[in-house]
Amino acid sequence: MSPVFPMLTVLTMFYYMCLRRRAMTATRGEMMNSHRTIVSNSRTSPLNAEVVQYAKEVVDFSSHYGSENSMSYTMWNLAGVPNVFPSSGDFTQTAVFRTYGTWWDQCPSASLPFKRTPPNFQSQDYVELTFEQQVYPTAVHVLETYHPGAVIRILACSANPYSPSPPAEVRWETLWSERPTKVNASQARQFKPCIKQINFPTNLIRLEINSSLLDYYTELDAVVLHGMKDKPLLSLKTSLVDMNDLDDDDYEDKDGCGMDSLNKKFNSAALREGPNNGYFDKLPYELIQLILKHLTLPDLCRLAQTCKLLNQHCCDPLQYIHLNLQPYWAKVNDTSLEFLQTRCTLVQWLNLSWTGNRGFISVAGFSRFLKGCGSELVRLELSCSHFLNETCLEVISEMCPNLQDLNLSSCDKLPPQAFNHIAKLCSLKRLILYRTKVEIEDYDVIASMIGAKCKKLRTLDLWRCKNITENGIAELASGCPLLEELDLGWCPTLQSSTGCFTKLARQLPNLQKLFLTANRSVCDTDIEELASNCTRLRQLDILGTRMVSPASLRKLLESCKDLCLLDVSFCSQIDNRSVLELNASFPKVFIKKSFTQ
Repeated sequence: MSPVFPMLTVLTMFYYMCLRRRAMTATRGEMMNSHRTIVSNSRTSPLNAEVVQYAKEVVDFSSHYGSENSMSYTMWNLAGVPNVFPSSGDFTQTAVFRTYGTWWDQCPSASLPFKRTPPNFQSQDYVELTFEQQVYPTAVHVLETYHPGAVIRILACSANPYSPSPPAEVRWETLWSERPTKVNASQARQFKPCIKQINFPTNLIRLEINSSLLDYYTELDAVVLHGMKDKPLLSLKTSLVDMNDLDDDDYEDKDGCGMDSLNKKFNSAALREGPNNGYFDKLPYELIQLILKHLTLPDLCRLAQTCKLLNQHCCDPLQYIHLNLQPYWAKVNDTSLEFLQTRCTLVQWLNLSWTGNRGFISVAGFSRFLKGCGSELVRLELSCSHFLNETCLEVISEMCPNLQDLNLSSCDKLPPQAFNHIAKLCSLKRLILYRTKVEIEDYDVIASMIGAKCKKLRTLDLWRCKNITENGIAELASGCPLLEELDLGWCPTLQSSTGCFTKLARQLPNLQKLFLTANRSVCDTDIEELASNCTRLRQLDILGTRMVSPASLRKLLESCKDLCLLDVSFCSQIDNRSVLELNASFPKVFIKKSFTQ
């Protein structure tokens, strides 16, 4: 055979790899340049016309700004036709997530990040939407009406939520993804990323969100799914590929999120004898362990299959002190936990947030894992883990005696009685129960108990507590003098005229974050008391008040040198000119001012 043919074969394979990678890569909101990319065209016949449909239902989400008993600023507004688009501005009929910016990472309640979190996983929130018909997606359009740019990942699921029988296999495929990028304009836009073609029909779409670069809350109005009922034929128009585009990220296996065949990678099967290890095995054991700590979990599992020496190091429980499985939520199942169990006997931080839904993790599988690995657990993240039931909380209380940090946010399927087991966790220091079905009839009683029993409390979030009064606030202020963070946003029964905010300012000198969002009674007296007594204040939200003047805000800014966030949106006495003057005098402070549309 001529030596030319092997060379042609190699070049052909390389060229195919380049085309395949570029076909999966796109930039936010625009098609790739024609001289550097592959354009995917669907050849269709009249019998296979494109189906265009709005979301039928919102089936799951991680957070929203609104109340569970309301439609204002809730994720449920994403279902159906647009309510607002193409108008721009702050509208209650849109879907708004709970946070934005980096402010929540800078407050006392912020948790330390998990080690070994892959750099390409930056999702903070998600929402899942169903559509009437299953289609092969050709486009996904997101209608953003205020501060766009938060969507960083779009996925499709093979399971049909409306099917009467459960599927034999559930697959999630990434249609499009990109790292967070700054969008300077706050106006409405129709976000139309170039998506990848997949080989199964879908009517379940998931948007993943990162709002860290936003100057304010993003607002989404609707999602439009375009697709074909029958699988389209792929026609590739090829052109020159720029070699500079083939960076390390392009060679990552995005189809499987780097975790394909998790069960095989986790399996500690016997390894065949390999070649000599050179001088690597002469390194101190501790040094090799330190080197391996820089690997992500999938890479650690792959490396374990190379030789016996590295298998020993990669299976060492010291490598799994921090175990973050959230980035791999689409792959982790009972079998994965079973294979990880022998390696995780010393795990202290465990993140199972977003995992296990749609039958991936069973109660029995979770219980077995904790029984083998829960004794050393100090931190357990279970946000949006809908497989949890009362038995799971009972197992946590029995198997995790050292637990200090428990996150159950958005575990909205847990029955109220299940939370009784949390009382057995005597070492608990941090507890998140956002969007859970905890039944509390009188928040004043709760506040009184907290003031009496939690003298060292540093952080308390009472967002949207409907019936707490000045009596409960007085008990808190007198009983918890070390409070650094207090969120009383959307607590309508608190009135400044009772003196409750004045008492807070005088009795809580360590306050760094205070949210009084949507309390229209906050007045100049309250702001001046904060300026006199809470000089460590870093974040203040008084959105919606009608009784605060620019003069009192100037006193606050002069007194609180560390203040970095001041939200005065919809404060009727604070006009645009006042904000500009304050910004000029205090340039280090982010002063947020939004006006009604």
